[in-house]
Amino acid sequence: MNSKSERTDWFLDARYGMFIHWGLYAIPARGEWVRSFEKISKDDYQGFFEEFNPTQYNPREWAKVAKAAGQKYVVLTTKHHDGFCLFDSKLTDYKATNTPAKRDLIEEYVSAFREEGLKVGFYYSIIDWYHEHYPAYGDRIHPMRENEKYKDKNIDFEKYLEYMHGQVKELLTNYGKIDIMWFDFSYDDMTGEKWKATELISMIRDIQPDILIDNRLGGNIKASKPEIYAGDFYSPEQIVPPEGILNENGEQIPWEACITLNDNWGYHAKDKNYKSPKQVIRTLVECVSKNGNLLLNVGPDAKGIIPEESLDILAEVGKWMKRNGDSIYGCKAAELTKPEWGRYTQNGNKLYAHVFDRGIGPIYFAGLRGKIKKARLLSDGSELKVQTPWMAEQYSDIEGGAFITLPGARLPDESDTVIELELMEE
Repeated sequence: MNSKSERTDWFLDARYGMFIHWGLYAIPARGEWVRSFEKISKDDYQGFFEEFNPTQYNPREWAKVAKAAGQKYVVLTTKHHDGFCLFDSKLTDYKATNTPAKRDLIEEYVSAFREEGLKVGFYYSIIDWYHEHYPAYGDRIHPMRENEKYKDKNIDFEKYLEYMHGQVKELLTNYGKIDIMWFDFSYDDMTGEKWKATELISMIRDIQPDILIDNRLGGNIKASKPEIYAGDFYSPEQIVPPEGILNENGEQIPWEACITLNDNWGYHAKDKNYKSPKQVIRTLVECVSKNGNLLLNVGPDAKGIIPEESLDILAEVGKWMKRNGDSIYGCKAAELTKPEWGRYTQNGNKLYAHVFDRGIGPIYFAGLRGKIKKARLLSDGSELKVQTPWMAEQYSDIEGGAFITLPGARLPDESDTVIELELMEE
């Protein structure tokens, strides 16, 4: 079995992935938590199962979108909290093959994304609002948490665990090599060994020794000696940490911010609150500048179509990535402090200056005097001169700072103008 650092090598190189939340909840189109928020009963939710028929589902198109966006890996919901399975599980009838779709949607997804050369991940909810042996009454988030009919229901949680472990085994046995297992999520006392997490992890590692696992089974990934089930990477949600994630020994932990494009993970017909391509680019840069990854979400609709707004944003970011991807892939935090005009990322002796704010006059690089061998605009490779302008001699830091003057009052790229600085070998 590879060590954690060997397992995460490709992940730290990739830096940018696609998250896909898709399931029955695309039909009511009010987000993936609709059953819980609206306390919908199993019977009332059943109608969506009976009509689920994504006639436009074409994972080859999804894969092409992800690749053109510059994303290197993908994670799709195989089963969300509502318990509905997109794969042909032998352990339940509550699956896509028994809907009008009549197909194993995961099988098609895996082969389509592999064809495009992308790494393939599975999201799997360890929570299940459909399974009869998952606690309902009194649970914090179950749709039937306040329903008296469930109060005295006999629950055999062991049976649920057997089911859950069995489904993970199916997913990791039936679809070839899988690169990421993205569990969601532990809460209250439903954490760690409550899921028989050690047993689960050793089974996973037996089947797929190189797979990456997130930190949501429980445990403390930041501990100097984390539990076996504490995961390979940390998964902040809808937030970018102020700095990178360090463990108790002060060592970097691989991490990945998962972020929605609007305000929902699953398709929400009325949610038009989309982030701009510029926001996405800058968020990606921020993550990389702190040694992190960005997992950006799309929520296809009931037909299997990714919303137009999402496609437009991904395409714009993809154009930027095509020209500026060298400042993202394989990059990490620089050892320099954050400059006032933007951020740095670094790969070896290539330092990438991400200029967000034009400011007035030359761009100032603190501490880099005499250390820059060459400078160019990354997007087109054009040369930039590193020279101290006359006004700096009297008014700025010429002892330690370096200066590059960009022509004009506006940046060549308002989202993020990247200057590649080739540093002298030390």
